[in-house]
Amino acid sequence: METHTHTHILTGILLYVGGRFGEQLGMLIALGLAAAMNLGAYYFSDKIVLRLYRAKPANEIDYKFLHDIVEDLAKRANIPKPKIYIIPDESANAFATGRNPEHAVVACTEGILKIMTKEELKGVLAHEISHVSNRDILIMSIVATIAGAISFVAYIARFGAIFGGARDENSGNAMHLLIMAILTPFIAMLIQLAISRSREYEADASGAKLLGDGKPLASALRKLHTHSKRNFIPFATESTAHLFITNPLKPSILMSFFQTHPPMESRVEKLEAMKFE
Repeated sequence: METHTHTHILTGILLYVGGRFGEQLGMLIALGLAAAMNLGAYYFSDKIVLRLYRAKPANEIDYKFLHDIVEDLAKRANIPKPKIYIIPDESANAFATGRNPEHAVVACTEGILKIMTKEELKGVLAHEISHVSNRDILIMSIVATIAGAISFVAYIARFGAIFGGARDENSGNAMHLLIMAILTPFIAMLIQLAISRSREYEADASGAKLLGDGKPLASALRKLHTHSKRNFIPFATESTAHLFITNPLKPSILMSFFQTHPPMESRVEKLEAMKFE
């Protein structure tokens, strides 16, 4: 419900900036360009991200325990078993990607396999399987398309306000356009981050339901939170950070203001409060 509300707000912002700054044609052009860029990312997200993080297929003999867990969770979620990859890094993390359940991938770092108990690992993988069954890659691609269109229209508006303002008899109106053109992409980005956080909450809840217990994932999140303070993926990128179960980037003051993930304490509290019959 929260995701739908945020998406409607984003759509409203797009309609506003399109009508205010670019008229209908400008809005359609911006939406088309953003859709084209994100369509490519959507269809090839698994290949792009796996290559970026140097992931290798998990051998079914060496990683039999991992394949068994993922196969069991996929059956519970009523989706095909995703492909499984290993990221050669000692930080503890995992992600899921793929445009739909038939083309899904689950990837784990070497580090997370070392520090998690079997039950905690099940909690983490249930969370990732839930991202697949909830079609979060599709949802975030749509959100990124709308946000990208807003940014494009706002960029054109800023250009027009700056270079056309001197010729505009109503300089106050040009300044108003400039301020709105600067603010709207920032607002769109904040909403995009809020949607990302809401999808993490939903994957936590769905994963706990798959296991019938929220405690394994809660325990795993506590461990990940402690581990991530001193371990991060050195080649991680901001554009892919939202895919992981916990932020893979090096902690920074700026990052704390633009979180793709909810506060760990809040996630653990919600999981531990869940009741199962």
